[in-house]
Amino acid sequence: MSQLKGACIIGQSGGPSAVINASAYGAIKTALENEDITQVLGALHGIKGVLNDDLIDMGKEDPAELAHMKYTPSSALGSCRYKLADPDVDDTDYKRILEIFKKYNVRYFFYNGGNDSMDTCNKISKFMLKNGYECRVMGIPKTIDNDLYGTDHCPGFASAAKYIATSVMEVYRDSTVYDNGQITVVECMGRHAGWLTAAAALANYAGDGADMIYLPERDFDLDAFTEKVKAVYAQKKKCLAVVSEGIHDKDGKFISEYGNANAAKDAFGHTQLGGLASFLANHLKAATGAKVRGIELSLLQRCASHAASQTDIDESFAAGKAAVDNAVAGITDKMVGFERSCDKDGKYVCNIKLFDLTDVANTEKKVPLEWITPDGDGLTKDFIDYALPLIQGETQQTKENGLPRFVHLAKVKAEPIA
Repeated sequence: MSQLKGACIIGQSGGPSAVINASAYGAIKTALENEDITQVLGALHGIKGVLNDDLIDMGKEDPAELAHMKYTPSSALGSCRYKLADPDVDDTDYKRILEIFKKYNVRYFFYNGGNDSMDTCNKISKFMLKNGYECRVMGIPKTIDNDLYGTDHCPGFASAAKYIATSVMEVYRDSTVYDNGQITVVECMGRHAGWLTAAAALANYAGDGADMIYLPERDFDLDAFTEKVKAVYAQKKKCLAVVSEGIHDKDGKFISEYGNANAAKDAFGHTQLGGLASFLANHLKAATGAKVRGIELSLLQRCASHAASQTDIDESFAAGKAAVDNAVAGITDKMVGFERSCDKDGKYVCNIKLFDLTDVANTEKKVPLEWITPDGDGLTKDFIDYALPLIQGETQQTKENGLPRFVHLAKVKAEPIA
């Protein structure tokens, strides 16, 4: 082992999830227990917390209170969507980060996030290496979109998938209760990768699912969709469709933009999606004259900790722990990921595997096209076999007075150790 003593910084970035804090807690707890890490600092609002010297001392938190992080949704340290410039074009932020690292003798940096967060992690790692400052950098994956390169699946996806499948089953029951006709459109998150929307197929597996499911991996034809809905409705007087917010036509235009041509952009230049269910509902109402309801699951997909998968929680904690263990062992410039295997009885097993940050940064993993049915509006058994093991186990979240007990951090301002 290559011994390196110094402080560590742990930050969270991008869209939160039901289990991102489980990963952070895995890293924080492991770092606090390691004698080579002299101080454990939390960056408030991701990399912005480093740039602004807005750091808190995790060693000043009550350990019992800190343990509630494992079952608390969203980002307990705060998040951000901040894009670091190419250091060869503008290295201002990087010089400031190095200044902060030196101030606190930071020798370990752990960043918990998705695609853009891994890009940030990669840039910081390469800058430190180039400038001769020894700091071990590890990415801890987080994205309900499940689109990070290499890893079999991402922390956060399984809990969101479980919530979506459960919600679609419940909506199916509600939307079929009356004897009058109704068309229902449910919108799920997913810009370019349809993993979340695909989770609706788990509801079909359970027997209470959608008539059609559309992912952004395939071009979407509005006219063909309309005719399919009409046919199902004519036969059943009911129709339930689940669509990804990122479905697009053959020219690459988001269908949601049909009803909102002036959609805003986020800090990374991504079109801000949403409103697709409403647009399709209005379109179908005009086309069919039927009662149509549009449902946008929105943020509920990523913060529904009450429906979290315990498998997801445990794996997320393990990812944070592995990041610290591997960094202290001398490894840097990697992202922690998962590799799937089976035990001798054929039961699902999740193993830790490390991936190069350069390979992971800004590379999207999409649903295999062969997992989408030939007509483009459903999923094959391959997806069910993939997703079903991930959603197992009920959350062990603490309840008080019938409500979840979430973490409440003291957030004591960090001071450099003399």
